[in-house]
Amino acid sequence: MTGSDGADGLGEAAQPGAGEVTATVIVDAPAERVFAALLAWERQSSWIPFTRVRVKEGDGREGSLIEAVTALGPAELRDEMRVVRVDEPYEIGVVHCGTLLRGPGVLRCTPLARDRTQVVWHEWFHLPGGPAGRVAWPVLWPGSKFGLTQALRRFGRLVEQGRLP
Repeated sequence: MTGSDGADGLGEAAQPGAGEVTATVIVDAPAERVFAALLAWERQSSWIPFTRVRVKEGDGREGSLIEAVTALGPAELRDEMRVVRVDEPYEIGVVHCGTLLRGPGVLRCTPLARDRTQVVWHEWFHLPGGPAGRVAWPVLWPGSKFGLTQALRRFGRLVEQGRLP
């Protein structure tokens, strides 16, 4: 984090929120390859259902602005995130800075024996809707954790098959 108002001037969005979700997967591939696949932002569409991802500003690395749009029928959720840290091949830090989704997130790659890599995806969201959002979070959390875990498993399979990056 930089400055008194958080990562790269992102202020309150850079501070952890009350909604927290984590997913983990072990990928049978070296950390460098797994990390490169995580940085292939626009390929996330192949492992995150109903989602299109594009780099709006930058090269996908530190300072870049990434946009993910998840659409299910007429409903659409737009997620903008700023890449605030790239520590290759170990960690990517982002701050969700859109209208609805706000808060920091991190993708970590930990090299393991036999060219395997543990990937941890951790997000801390500010819950929209004030008190109602905090009440709804325990109901929504299991679904968000399940969805994130399933996406990360799909990611791991694609990396292992050589289809990512």
